[in-house]
Amino acid sequence: MESPADETPVRWKGLPSWLLTQTAHHAHRLVAEGFSSAGARGYHYRLLATLEESGPASQAALGRRSGIHVSDMVATVNELADRELVERAPDPSDRRRNVISLTGAGRRHLRRLEKQLAASQDELLAPLSPEERQQLTGLLSRLLHHHEGGAAGTPEEPAR
Repeated sequence: MESPADETPVRWKGLPSWLLTQTAHHAHRLVAEGFSSAGARGYHYRLLATLEESGPASQAALGRRSGIHVSDMVATVNELADRELVERAPDPSDRRRNVISLTGAGRRHLRRLEKQLAASQDELLAPLSPEERQQLTGLLSRLLHHHEGGAAGTPEEPAR
């Protein structure tokens, strides 16, 4: 029995947009499975990484910096706070607002997630040489930068 992918017209399978979409599905699955095996979700990684890079901040600021929507931010902070990976403290400049900060346990958990993420990236990019991986990342970064309205050229450091 043929799978739906086998029924896809050849001319469609050769389109960059189709190839990117199919690869993105595999990438998402690999990353989600990897994070799940470490007791985490992608939002956990994004929030912990944002805190490490940018330092303590309000939930609203963290949402803007990490790209996590406000409706998902509360649940993510709650999940991480329950596991003592982040701390909430009243903002000294506005007592109505909390400042979220990374704990030592959160930093250690982030290191585990980074190792898992690297393993997922290696699995996704297994057929490519290190040079091809770098080239692919550069090209994808350039495409994304262009479609997000960036100026000509490439961003300084591509995302993983």
